Amino acid sequence: MRVHPADAASAAHPDPSSMRAQYRAHGLTEEDLAGTPYEQFARWFKEAAASGIHEPNAMVVSTADEDGRPSSRTVLLKAFDDRGFVFFSNYTSRKGRELGRNPAVSLLFPWHPLARQVIVAGTAERIGRDETAAYFRTRPHGSQLGAWASEQSSVVASREELERAYADLAARYPEGEQVPAPPHWGGYRIAAESVEFWQGRENRLHDRLRYVRTPGGGWTVERLAP
Repeated sequence: MRVHPADAASAAHPDPSSMRAQYRAHGLTEEDLAGTPYEQFARWFKEAAASGIHEPNAMVVSTADEDGRPSSRTVLLKAFDDRGFVFFSNYTSRKGRELGRNPAVSLLFPWHPLARQVIVAGTAERIGRDETAAYFRTRPHGSQLGAWASEQSSVVASREELERAYADLAARYPEGEQVPAPPHWGGYRIAAESVEFWQGRENRLHDRLRYVRTPGGGWTVERLAP
């Protein structure tokens, strides 16, 4: 019997249309919320970390070029306070180039085991070099060398080329030697304009509460239909 190519393809992997999870988590009400999105994020971030989620500080960063074409990648949140959310990157990477032309950015924290998401829309700005250098000194030695060795997002001829660049740097800066922060590498702070807290609920009637920055610098909260 001849198998149709479409049937063979469907048999080769699970059917995503049949994958369903029924959320039964407790809801999120307006009365539950903290006064600011940063305070609310601190609450949920603490709960995400305590739950044992792998890398609860992992977030999807979405940027767009000057023509509006989006790109996304996962990076790690390294700090947050009432000024915004901070991550570090190579300034010459794709996201760095896009943020240089269009500072509008979206962050997504996908805390699936808790049936929660946090979605941030805001504006990116480079942090100061002193702040970047202070964080860079806390990175493991290998990560410091990696920031120099990799011209992030550029095309490389081979894995061997990348490892040669790393080996040359390791010879120049052996373990215990202070590695300077690269001038093309540093932090971005995302000042939020809106922050949505998404809590999964039964029957897809999820709770979506969004803080929106007001002209006076405060916050208003709105509930979104799921």
